[in-house]
Amino acid sequence: MQILGLYNYWIFIVLMMCGFYVVMSRGNLVKKLVGLNIFQTSVFILYISMGKIIGGTAPIIVNQPDVVYSNPIPHVLILTAIVVGIATTSLGLALVVRINEAYGTIEEDEIHEQDEEESL
Repeated sequence: MQILGLYNYWIFIVLMMCGFYVVMSRGNLVKKLVGLNIFQTSVFILYISMGKIIGGTAPIIVNQPDVVYSNPIPHVLILTAIVVGIATTSLGLALVVRINEAYGTIEEDEIHEQDEEESL
């Protein structure tokens, strides 16, 4: 029964492997960015689930000695990581647009073929 109690870690593993598979198996640059976002979301789930304590409250100090507090630092770090993730995704999509304008495709194999033809 301990395995079922850790379902959030199983979700983390499944999402991480799905994102990794998409990044490694697809040649389309937009699909690679989607895979990276899935991978990144799995890391967010891991950090948030590790920072949550069942029965924990916000760390506001009161005069009750038996109060359990949750650590807010993982949640704050994930908020920052979400903002950075949005910025890097938008930069990646802008680069895909520029690559499409330069090469006429967003498929990785076709881009490599065009580069090899130019170098000859």
